[in-house]
Amino acid sequence: MSSSPVAIVTGAGTGIGRAVMLALVSAGYRVGAAGRNGERLRQVLADAGLGPDQALAIATDITDPDSVKALFTEVKERYGRLDLLFNNAGIGAPPVPLEELPVKHWRAVVDTNLTGAFLCTQEAFRIMKEQDPQGGRIINNGSISATSPRPRSAPYTATKHAMTGLTKSTSLDGRAYNIACGQIDIGNAATEMTEPMRRGIPQANGDTLVEPMMDVSHVADAVVHMARLPLDANVQFMTIMATNMPFIGRG
Repeated sequence: MSSSPVAIVTGAGTGIGRAVMLALVSAGYRVGAAGRNGERLRQVLADAGLGPDQALAIATDITDPDSVKALFTEVKERYGRLDLLFNNAGIGAPPVPLEELPVKHWRAVVDTNLTGAFLCTQEAFRIMKEQDPQGGRIINNGSISATSPRPRSAPYTATKHAMTGLTKSTSLDGRAYNIACGQIDIGNAATEMTEPMRRGIPQANGDTLVEPMMDVSHVADAVVHMARLPLDANVQFMTIMATNMPFIGRG
C-alpha cells in the first residue's frame, strides 16, 4: 500500500474545497473528495485527470451521521489510514433582517457548518486514534466573519464563531493521541460563493462597497503549508485575506 498521506476534504466540489483538494493531490496526498453533488465531484476529478489511486469522489451529506460514517469508512478501506481532515463545507442563509429569518434556514446553516464539522471530527478521531502510527491533523475552515460579522449574517457568523470553540476543544482533546487541530480564517477569496461580492456588498454603515478579492489558490497554498507541518508543530489560527479589504479597522 502507498505510503503517501491521506486526506479528506469536505465541500470539495467547488470553491475553496476544490482548490484545496487539488492542491493536496499535487502535494502528494491521496484525497477523499466529499460533497453533496457526486456528479460534480466526479467531473472535477475527471477534468483534473485524477484516478482512484489519487482521489475518490464520495457523495456525502455531512449533516447525516450515517453518510459521514460511510465517507470515512470508504476512505480508510481504500487508502488504509487518515492523516488530514479539512472541515471546509459550509453554507450561508438569505441576507434578510434577523427577525424575518425562517428557523429552517438557521437550522440548515447550523447543521451544515457546525454539526457537520463535529460529525466529521468524531469520525476522524476514531480512525486517527486507532491507526499506526497514531495521530493526524484536522484543519477547520473558520471565517473572519466570526469576530467581525457582516450585516444580516447571524446564522453564518454564529456557526463560524462556534467553529473557533470546536477548534480549541479538538486541539485540546486530541493532544493525548497526537491529533493536531488548527483553523484557517479566510477573507474574500474569489470563488463561486463570493462572485456576487464583485457587484458590491453591504457594509456596517449602510453603504454598498466593491471589496478587493484574492485568488483562491493562496488559500489552498496556506492549507497545504499547515497540513505539511510535523505533528509536533501546529498553526493554531491563521488569517489569510485580501490585503486591502475593509477588515482591519472595520466599523
